[in-house]
Amino acid sequence: MSYIDGFVIAVPTANKQTFIEHARSGDQVFLDHGALRVLECWGDDVPTGKVTDFRRAVQAKEDEAVVFSWVEWPDRATRDSGMAKVMADPRMKAENNAMPFDGMRLIFGGFSPVVELTNA
Repeated sequence: MSYIDGFVIAVPTANKQTFIEHARSGDQVFLDHGALRVLECWGDDVPTGKVTDFRRAVQAKEDEAVVFSWVEWPDRATRDSGMAKVMADPRMKAENNAMPFDGMRLIFGGFSPVVELTNA
């Protein structure tokens, strides 16, 4: 079964196009090192929760949007090997593809799917 890396980021709304360009460049690195698919999703319906929510999770400010992203890998072994290559790839260095957001507020994690349903 596949393996998923998930990310939640607060991105200044003024940086939307810069973020898209950053993602197109950086996400190719994941694909080059074994990822099957990368999705970058700009929040447009991110409600405030009663206890917690996506905005609070990344301390999003009024002028920031929440971005929810994930990388799909064929399996955990490919992810572990591929992620090491991604982190060592010069295209991921800040001087080659600067983050248009505060990386200190990015949250991420690796996930093993436990249920997968499709209409295919």
